[in-house]
Amino acid sequence: MTRRITQLLIGLFLYGIGIALIVRGGIGVAPWDVLTQGIDNHTHLGFGLITILISGVVLLLWIPIRQKPGAGTVLNAVLVGPSADVGLWLIPADLDLWARIVLFAAGLLMVAVATGLYIGAHFGPGPRDGLMTGLHRRTGWKIWIVRTGIEVTVLGIGWALGGNVGIGTVLFALLIGPLCQRTIPFFSVTRPGVVAPVATDPALAATP
Repeated sequence: MTRRITQLLIGLFLYGIGIALIVRGGIGVAPWDVLTQGIDNHTHLGFGLITILISGVVLLLWIPIRQKPGAGTVLNAVLVGPSADVGLWLIPADLDLWARIVLFAAGLLMVAVATGLYIGAHFGPGPRDGLMTGLHRRTGWKIWIVRTGIEVTVLGIGWALGGNVGIGTVLFALLIGPLCQRTIPFFSVTRPGVVAPVATDPALAATP
C-alpha cells in the first residue's frame, strides 16, 4: 500500500511537470490542454486552476453515466493542475526552437512515465479517463470512437478559444498510446490476490 500511494503521488506530480514541459515547448499541446489554454486566454485564471475546474466539470458528467471515482480520481483532479503550475513557474518560456523541441520530447516521455505510475498504482482512473470508459460502458460504442469524439470536441473548442494547436498536438496523439503501452505494464503494481489488469487502450490513460 505504501508503494502504491507513493507511486500515485509521484505519478501525478510528474504528470503535471510533463504537461508544463509540453506547454513550454510551444509547438502544440494535447487536446485537453488546448482547451485549458483557450479558457485561460479569456479568463486569466491560470493554467493550474482551470485544469482543476475542468476536472470538476468532467466529474459531474460521471453522475449520469454512473461512474464511481476512486481515491486516485480525486487526487488526480486536485494535484495535476498545481504541479503543472509549478512546472510552468520553473521552466522558462520563449526559448529557441531546438530547445522547445527538446522540452516537448521530454514532456511527452514524462507524461508517458507518469501515466504508467499513476495508472499502475490502481487507485482509479483520472476524470477524463473515467468519462471515456464510462461512456463506452453505457453506450456500447467502441473506445476509440468515444475517445476521438471527446477529444475532437475539446480540441475544437480550445482551438476556437485560442489554444495552441500545432505539430506537437499531432505528435502527442500519435505517440502517447504506444509509449503508454510500455509504461503501464512496467509500473503496474500487483495487489495480493488480484491479477493486474491489462489496458485495452493505454492511450486512454494519457488524459488525467
